[in-house]
Amino acid sequence: MRWQAPLAAAATVAALTATLTAAGPAVASSRPGDGGGSANCSPDARFLGFTDSLDKTTYAGQKVSGLSALNVTRPGHAVALVDNVQTSPARVFDLRISSKPTVAVDGMTILRRPDGTPYTGADFDGEGLVVERGARTILATSEREPSIRRFRLSDGRQIGELPVPSRFLVAPAGQAATNQTFESLAVSPDGLSLYAGMEGALTPDGIDADGRSRNRILRYAGLPGHAYKPVGQLAYKTDPGLNLVELAVVGRDRLVSMERAFVAGVGNTIRVFSVSTKHAPDVSGRESIASAPAKDFVQKKLLFDLVDCPPSGAVAKQPQPNPLLDNVEALALGGYLPGGRRQLYLLSDDNDGATQITRLYSLAVDLH
Repeated sequence: MRWQAPLAAAATVAALTATLTAAGPAVASSRPGDGGGSANCSPDARFLGFTDSLDKTTYAGQKVSGLSALNVTRPGHAVALVDNVQTSPARVFDLRISSKPTVAVDGMTILRRPDGTPYTGADFDGEGLVVERGARTILATSEREPSIRRFRLSDGRQIGELPVPSRFLVAPAGQAATNQTFESLAVSPDGLSLYAGMEGALTPDGIDADGRSRNRILRYAGLPGHAYKPVGQLAYKTDPGLNLVELAVVGRDRLVSMERAFVAGVGNTIRVFSVSTKHAPDVSGRESIASAPAKDFVQKKLLFDLVDCPPSGAVAKQPQPNPLLDNVEALALGGYLPGGRRQLYLLSDDNDGATQITRLYSLAVDLH
């Protein structure tokens, strides 16, 4: 999504401003670079490096920009989804990727309507991505309506669409706010469950007095490549002033989430959490979760805050509390690394703008 002013609590803005004031604005040259050197971001996360090698590049005549979702398909390979980059065609890029990290574009697929005409940034705002088993089809969310569509990778043609409960549609058709709908999509390892995360709260759910958004995560059940239907909803509460922007499934009852915010003149906040859904009830029958007790929300634990990772020689094109930070929109889990930690990639969305960067981050995280 393109940035809008967040509904941040005053305390969150003050804390970010204090951090920036102490460190000084982290603005440097815009020359793309690479950085590494393994160092801890937290007890559960080790930073392996970053690369800006995709920033402001093109492939087959199309800009490699606006990357808003990432899915690792097999070792060394991933797929990235483009969001609403003006009137250019909606598309996914095939990537060659490594934990160092290195990344290069290896192919591209234009996403098309059932009649074969391309979707564009004018009518498709791609935000969530799942590459289905066998890597022949993908599921992609568009935040605009919202929708979850299935596309064939051989030619990019849409071949299906999943049902979306009416209350999750953008108002006035439903209770969702513009640019606050399906920002994330994740699939369980067995392919039987999908999780679609709302970036913001439905109108009846709202935001609490501390600026924490009461979001919902829809769970779908079905078979890879076949029909999925909504079967439940989970209640998720963000940190003050942040939005839910990514999900990944670790295993039964376990997710990873990413929350994000932006304050002009201060910069981004990017936090990644380990999430337990084990005791969270289905809230699909509740008109509002505004008065739901804490036990009815999924439980989360901070894995790391990206601001605590080493700058590693990164440069920023606008003020940031750490020059490593940018508009991170995508998160993907890879395989196990030596020592037992999981590979975790983050990817920033430059919004096709001069003051933001397309940056790939590599971390090793402990999810036990």
